[in-house]
Formats: sequence, C-alpha cells, structure tokens
Amino acid sequence: MELGAGKPSFLRNILARVLLLGVLLIVVRFSYVVTIAGESCNVGNFCFFSLPDNFNFVAGTGVANKAVRSQPARLSKSDLYTSKHWIKSVHLYSSIFQDLISEGFLSPDSKSLCLETPLGQDVFALKEIGVSDAVGIYKKASKPLVIAAKLNRIPFHDDTFDFVFCGGGRFDGVSRPLDFASEISRTLKPQGFAVVHVRAKDTYSFDSFLDLFNSCKLIRSRDVDGYDSSMPYIREIVLQKHSHILGKSPAGGGSGNKCSIPGHKLELVHDAEPLIKQEPLKPWITLKRNINNIKYLPAMADISFKNRYVYVDVGARSYGSSIGSWFKKQYPKQNKTFEVYAVEADKTFHEQYKLKKGVTLLPYAAWVKNETLSFEIHRDPGEQVSDKGRGMGRIQPVKSSSSGGGFDGVVDEIEGFDFAQWLKRTVTEKDFVVMKMDVEGTEFDLIPRLFKTGAICLIDELFLECHYNRWQKCCPGVRSPKYEKTYEQCLDLFTSLRESGVLVHQWW
Repeated sequence: MELGAGKPSFLRNILARVLLLGVLLIVVRFSYVVTIAGESCNVGNFCFFSLPDNFNFVAGTGVANKAVRSQPARLSKSDLYTSKHWIKSVHLYSSIFQDLISEGFLSPDSKSLCLETPLGQDVFALKEIGVSDAVGIYKKASKPLVIAAKLNRIPFHDDTFDFVFCGGGRFDGVSRPLDFASEISRTLKPQGFAVVHVRAKDTYSFDSFLDLFNSCKLIRSRDVDGYDSSMPYIREIVLQKHSHILGKSPAGGGSGNKCSIPGHKLELVHDAEPLIKQEPLKPWITLKRNINNIKYLPAMADISFKNRYVYVDVGARSYGSSIGSWFKKQYPKQNKTFEVYAVEADKTFHEQYKLKKGVTLLPYAAWVKNETLSFEIHRDPGEQVSDKGRGMGRIQPVKSSSSGGGFDGVVDEIEGFDFAQWLKRTVTEKDFVVMKMDVEGTEFDLIPRLFKTGAICLIDELFLECHYNRWQKCCPGVRSPKYEKTYEQCLDLFTSLRESGVLVHQWW
C-alpha cells in the first residue's frame, strides 16, 4: 500500500517541475522583451500572449536608444528597421531635421514631439542625429518610439516642447484641425517651433492653415521633396509660438461689424465662371444650363484646413428641392462631412425634415430683424407647382402686406429672424460655409444686411437666385408681375458681390 501511494506522488512532483519550468521560460521571455528590447508583448515574437493596447511599460531612454541602434530588428516586426521603406524614411527625415538645425529651428537639446507617426521613423531620425529627448504619438503605440494618444488630448503639460513636428502630410487628414492646432500650440513652449508638412499648395488652403494657429506666427514656408510618387512635393511650414498668446478675432473678422475679405478669396473670384451679362430670353433654360459652367470652390482649392463644414440652404422648400437633389449628390465635398441647416418658413415642408438625419430645420423666414412677417404665396399665370400645391412664398412686414388690396393668393403670418446675426453666432471664419439663397426677392434686403453686419465674410461660397421680372414661360413677350427688380439690377448685385470678394454663382 505504501509503494502504491508513492507512485502518484512521484508523478505529481515531475508534473509540478515541468509546469514550473514553463512558467520560468515565460517570465524570462517577458523580462527580455520589457527590459532589454524595450518593447511590450504586442510584438508577438517574444511572448506567448499579448497585452492590451493601454497596458504601457516605460523603459529607460538610455537603454531604449541603445537597443534601437544595436538590435533594431527586435524593436518591432522582424524586418521593419532594416526594410528599404524604413531606411528611406529615416534618411529623408534626417536630412529635413539637419536643415532645420542649421537654420536654428532645432537643436540637440530640443525637447521634441512628433505627431501622427504610426511607426516613429521621424522620432528615430531625431535620435540618430543627436536629438535624444524625442517621442512620438499615434492612436496606437509603437514602443519605444511612439506612445498611444489622442490628437485632441495630447498627454503632456502646457509649454512642454521646444520643437513639434508633423510630417507626411498627415495634418491634411485630421478630422478636427482646429483642435489639433490648439493642442500643438498648448504643448509648445513660448518661442518654440512647430514644423508641419502639408500637401496643399494653393493660397486658400495655406491661409486657412495659418488661421488655425492664433498663438503662432509664420516664420517661413517652402517646398521640399516629397516622400514618394504619391506625394511628389510637400510644403514645409515653420511656425513660432508667441511669447504671449494673442486673443481670438471675433466672428465676421475684425472689430465690430466691419470685415475685410482676405486676398485668397479674391483670387478664387478671379478664377470663377463669368457672369451672364445679357438677359436670357428663356431664363428657365439658360440659368439651368449654367450649372454646368460653375467652378466650385472645392474644385479650385483644398478645403482640408477648416474646422467645420457647414451648408446653409436659405429658402430650402422641400428636402428634395436642392439639399437632396443637388448638394448631397453633386456638390464636391472632398470627403468632408457637412452640417446642414435648412431655413424654410413654409409649414407645408416642415414635417418631412423630421425624418432627415443630419439636417437642422429653422422653421422661420430669413429676414433683417426679428419680427412677425406676412408670407404670401404667389403664382404666375399658368404656373405648375409640384410641391404639394404651394406656390413660391414672398415675405414682407405685416404693415406693408398687400393682402388687403387685391392680392389673390394665400397669406400666412410667420416669424422672421435676424439671419445675419444668427449666422455670426453659428459659424466662424475658421469654418467652411456654403450657402444657397432662394428667397423670392428678399435677397435685396438680406445681402446688404450681411455686408452691414460683417457676416458676409463668413460665407466661402454663395449660390444666389436673383428674382426679377423675367420673361414668362407660359406667355411669350410677357414679364412676370411678381417682382419689380430688373435683370440689370440683379446683375449689379452679382457684380458688387464679386467685386467685394464673395465667390457668388448665378443660381436658378
């Protein structure tokens, strides 16, 4: 009985020793990765398991730097640090950084941060040329060069870095560039330098980029060789943080209600399609065809460096009138997501907007002040109306309404709001704002108000339908009685807008 009882005990001892040896092997491999290679178990070549992304280890900088140079293949995938792409990238960044050192923007003592760097070639290049205190951030860590962090929450204190770098044109693809720029400015020391590589070379995008950095000044901008065939050129922008942060300019630009439209917008107006100078005999055909000639702003310039993207449809009518049929399908958005506002006073169309996601309905009439208005539904003789039997609505103050004197139509009382002031509260010059305006003659009231308040400077591109006593489709030789303005007055309105620097298109 005693011999039989000893046999299981002997097997248990052997099994325990085997398990102990296995645990020891795991510990040794784990310790090697963390303490010698400076990595975590996410590498996969050293461990039997992997750790979550947010489980971070901190290795001493001296050990990490030594590991990078003596055993580079062990820092990531087996052949990453010896691949042609890695070596080419490091050489390119080294050349860029050496130029910046020679110009005084960077030094070996600079505490440096590289942004949006997936693998850390730029961080590696900084360490190679002697800038030892350097680190990179990306949404996923690639240790020891790159730590995990969000762009809108850079995990460092204010005024931490002497030098901040964002290469590879990666700033162009940031979803909220203003938040990113604010974080760069926050973590940069006063008098420190930020160097950003961007793809765009047009004046509009360049000035839009600079507008994101209120607390920095432009030192220089130049073109440098690109990274590969997909990016043959790159614009290098060097910014320096002011000693004292400058205040933000109010919406509408400048002080008070005055604003000046910047030069980069004037250049776009110069390149726009010509206005139709002669009154068309068949405006319902000519103006509709003119849409094919329109040069959209996103087709002429890069709009990447705007904080938000906003479309305002003033006189939207039904969703399918222009938001669904034109803006959603035809306007070139450069893969940007737009916030959409529909300004429509006619209650007939309000219900359908409740089912449209991403569209904010303003169920009022765009006007020059907050007041009750008379909303008149007019029809030309023989006019066919497709939207639930409604004609086109014209607004005017109640006291001057024509409803009591021979007007044969539908009259409602609606609330008007100060459209210019609403626009100034809703968007800023750092936003990209597209507007379509079809307000049945009220444009001759709204446009002057936009200029007077300075809100006109907030509009990047305007599609305006100007209403005049046009020739009627139903009755050759007969003009519409709905409007008193002439085509010449409409042309004067378009011309004055363009001469002021507003990229306006004739709409129908």
